[in-house]
Amino acid sequence: MQLKDVNLTKEQIIEKSQKYMIETYERFPFVAAKAKDMYIYDSDGNAYLDFYGGIAVNNAGNCNDKVVAAVRDQVGDIMHTFNYPYTIPQAILSELICETIGMEKILYQNSGAEANEAMIKIARKYGTDNFGPNKYEIITAWKSFHGRTFGAMSATGQPDNACQVGFKPMLPGFVYAEYNNLEDFKSKITENTIAIMVEPCQGEGGVHPATKEFLVGLRKLCDEKGLLLLLDEIQTGWCRTGKVMDYMNYDIKPDAVSMAKGIGGGMPIGAMACTAKLAKTFGAGAHGSTYAGNPVTCAAAYAQVKELLDRNLAENARVVGDYFAGILAKLPKVKAVRNAGLLVGVEFDDSLASVEIKRACIARKLLVTSIGTSIIRMVPPLIATKEDCDKAAAILKEAVESL
Repeated sequence: MQLKDVNLTKEQIIEKSQKYMIETYERFPFVAAKAKDMYIYDSDGNAYLDFYGGIAVNNAGNCNDKVVAAVRDQVGDIMHTFNYPYTIPQAILSELICETIGMEKILYQNSGAEANEAMIKIARKYGTDNFGPNKYEIITAWKSFHGRTFGAMSATGQPDNACQVGFKPMLPGFVYAEYNNLEDFKSKITENTIAIMVEPCQGEGGVHPATKEFLVGLRKLCDEKGLLLLLDEIQTGWCRTGKVMDYMNYDIKPDAVSMAKGIGGGMPIGAMACTAKLAKTFGAGAHGSTYAGNPVTCAAAYAQVKELLDRNLAENARVVGDYFAGILAKLPKVKAVRNAGLLVGVEFDDSLASVEIKRACIARKLLVTSIGTSIIRMVPPLIATKEDCDKAAAILKEAVESL
């Protein structure tokens, strides 16, 4: 849909949005009209280099041709059924995902938060079904982020973050430990603990990858204590960090893993995959969703996953991500650069506010996001080249020097 189709100006679109919508985001100051590969185009035709990727969603590029074709084809066949009949896109996507990531069962949802809700629910039910009514506690990490629905929000270890302020009390059953501190996690285990839930790389927490000692240690700890290991790969999954799933970088396998963002190519889909043993916990009526596993979103996801795998974009993310981190470290006023493939965080010194850097980048046609007070996060499409990174780094340098 373009401005000419609705006979409105960009100013009118912005005015209507501000008048009628509940705004919970700081908007970019333009109307997005089209997108392709590494660029988003505004209603005036200006091209913006996309280094936020819809927040780690458009992994195979904006409006990937095969994803677009899959959506168009499926819309002409059937758009929605609910989960009573079997559908072709759901079946072939399930096989592709499970066989690729080494999981046995999958449950579809509509978003990352919902996928985490499903993972939390299955863990709690597994605990109470098998070990009694008090076996439902889950240990998560400080500075984690798991979503904005109440269960996922309560699992999030950021009590002073806007996602929790004003919504307390949080749901009971969550205990928090220091990320990358195996001993602290050990100390929080009680007779009521059923699971440990972490991100392999804390994205919203400032781009902090887990150490191998920590994540491998958690797997061993869970095995020793009879606990479930739950991994939130909403942001890291599907080739972003140099492997199909980030846990593959650590040579471990969780009992359950959540995914969303990069799996759908821009269509809203999430999922929780798990072992066959854990999957038995959910029976008819235990969980459900009207739209989850929608034929159109599953068709898009199948095309997206095939693109990611066929083009080996995990390897591109690894090579280009490390290259990008190297040149970013040379920018002025940089305190630290952290990356897991093309999940990249640049922490600047306290003299700069990350939101001002972000705004200066947008003014120069580079799209990035800011985290906290001093971190710029970049999660571009995984088709990004070294040349794209050179251009992004040059704009970021110019933005910093302008402040």
